Amino acid sequence: MSGLAYQIVEELKQRILSGEITPGEKLPGENSLVEEFGVSRTVVREAVSRLQAAGLVETFQGRGSFVLEVPERTSGLREVRSHRDVLELMDFRIGVESEAAGLAAGRRSVYQLKGIERALDEYRRIGDDPARSVDADFAFHLKVAVASGNRFYSDLIGELGPMMIMLPRTRLDPAYEMSDPDHLARVIHEHENIHAAIEHADPEAARAAMRVHLSSTRHRLLTHQPG
Repeated sequence: MSGLAYQIVEELKQRILSGEITPGEKLPGENSLVEEFGVSRTVVREAVSRLQAAGLVETFQGRGSFVLEVPERTSGLREVRSHRDVLELMDFRIGVESEAAGLAAGRRSVYQLKGIERALDEYRRIGDDPARSVDADFAFHLKVAVASGNRFYSDLIGELGPMMIMLPRTRLDPAYEMSDPDHLARVIHEHENIHAAIEHADPEAARAAMRVHLSSTRHRLLTHQPG
């Protein structure tokens, strides 16, 4: 993503998260954004494409782009703005969620395992739909936290909410969009490895699988430092 497109993404994202542009409301038109930011149509289209890939807006041919419902539980993540903030969020998640996965492998009930399986199936089914895959991805991670048997893990992940998934997506290179079949297949495979380790009651494998998944996301972020 170009530096100019990144600036537009950040500005529009803050307007959406602050409620200045409300769910269901149409984004300013292409001509308006070109005039406001003093950039080309190509840059504006790139920025809108990134917002769509992150699940913040949905674009309809001939009608424009409309803001989707922003997850209610954003906690302190409203203050996560810079690329460094997102990298630190990933570091935090690696520590917390890796241990939660390890505990889940040792403690999960049959019912909780079924919940993780259902979340994984849902993610497989709609993973390439940016508007819905954020919630599906988050549901999987929340089910793993719940299966840890420690309410502090599930409370913490629940408090972070779907924004912990959405925020990194706005900064990923277009090559890592969920609409790319190869990338989607890799991410689903990472989730499947987490599920398999929990299913086989292998705490160390579960910790490792979660760490690999989240570290891979962090690495993908490092490959595209906004300029």
